[in-house]
Amino acid sequence: MGNDKNFVQEITNRDVDFSQWYTDVVKKAEMVDYSPVRGCMIYRPYGYALWENIQGILDKKFKEVGTENVYMPMFIPESLLQKEKDHIEGFAPEVAWVTHGGSEELQERLCIRPTSETLFCDHYARTVESFRDLPKVYNQWCSVVRWEKTTRPFLRTAEFLWQEGHTIHRDEKDAREKTMQMLEVYIDFVENYLAMPVIKGQKTEKEKFAGAINTYTFECMMHDGKALQSGTSHYLGTGFAEAFGIKFTDSDNKLKTPHQTSWGVSARMIGGIIMVHGDDSGLILPPMIAPVQVNIIPIMQHIDGVLDKAKEIQKEIRDIVRVKLDDSDNKPGWKFSQSEMKGIPLRIEIGPKDIEAGQVVVVRRDTREKIFVPISEIKSELPRIMETMQKDMYNRALKHREENTYSAQTMEELENIMNTSQGFVKAMWCGGIECENKIKENLGVTSRCIPFEQEKVSDKCICCGNTAKEMVYWAKAY
Repeated sequence: MGNDKNFVQEITNRDVDFSQWYTDVVKKAEMVDYSPVRGCMIYRPYGYALWENIQGILDKKFKEVGTENVYMPMFIPESLLQKEKDHIEGFAPEVAWVTHGGSEELQERLCIRPTSETLFCDHYARTVESFRDLPKVYNQWCSVVRWEKTTRPFLRTAEFLWQEGHTIHRDEKDAREKTMQMLEVYIDFVENYLAMPVIKGQKTEKEKFAGAINTYTFECMMHDGKALQSGTSHYLGTGFAEAFGIKFTDSDNKLKTPHQTSWGVSARMIGGIIMVHGDDSGLILPPMIAPVQVNIIPIMQHIDGVLDKAKEIQKEIRDIVRVKLDDSDNKPGWKFSQSEMKGIPLRIEIGPKDIEAGQVVVVRRDTREKIFVPISEIKSELPRIMETMQKDMYNRALKHREENTYSAQTMEELENIMNTSQGFVKAMWCGGIECENKIKENLGVTSRCIPFEQEKVSDKCICCGNTAKEMVYWAKAY
């Protein structure tokens, strides 16, 4: 494959066919491959390395706020799942069932976990006795299965990687504080590491997590104007605890019911990175999260001293950046294209003339700007360049969102915007599910969130014309 000129191929223009562009990128950047099972994907090393970076950073952040990692079984007995009525009804269409063990039919069907609230509750029922046992702040890194009808790599697959946090508390105040704390942990990560600006708020009653009292979300705008629900945090109240008979003896010696939360993000964030930042040459990865931050490409490496100097630079900077040296026998142009396809933030070019001048050429992936850096200053300049690139990527994404966010006061205005533009629409809502359903059925858009930062677009509901209760972001979504 080393000299295969077709390895780096042209990809579909993202403004012509965004869906095909996305598929081209995840395949040609060697992030995933398709598996023999419909709707499942194989994480190739580059794609999995990106997930490992996400996992590593988030895991550290979780532990900084008192989270402990655990691991629950992947199988859930049907009787356990049935204990929380609203929960099972919400997941029933997507559940995969195991009915046989070997050649024998099981006495009770086993669900392959779509989420693990019921398993955690069963565990809490046996381990929580006193207020001294609370809180328990747990998280698990695992995969879950939801039998999706329409799938797309990272965004929606039958099996996907994620983390799910589950906590149990003495009272409502502590549980609600944890719910909001974890939402802010996520937002800090997404904005400062993934360079994706978010809109944070609460899900409507219709869109909230099955079994939750409140679901809080953060929504990101993709390049095509669609929304991506990038993560959620749920206040579960006492419903699960009551269903599973979880009680604890409080300091006043009275039996009480604890309050719970759950929160999670998944590998769909990788899809978000691709769709927010990528271009027609492939990925553009934010420096903070990129598996390889710097790619050194020697020019005319057959000339004495060039490859040695490239290796010397690699050795010098490897303690401050994740660096790769491409010393393959491919032509520099091919290496440049491959580096761009994989979204490596910075490319260092060094050839005989650069060595003579005592410099390297640093090329930014996002702007393709060429920066001439003295070799003696490279160790101090690379972090500065990456920090600037990280901020620029965030600001570019924020500008795109602001330029594609509209306001509407009537259904006609909303319809016109959705037919002629792409993006988010701010509109007032009465709070009625009938209006929410009608907007979705007529225009194909859903309520994304009731933002914490409210604006008064008008006094009336965009659908029924009755007195408005709150402003909602509406959009088409993945």
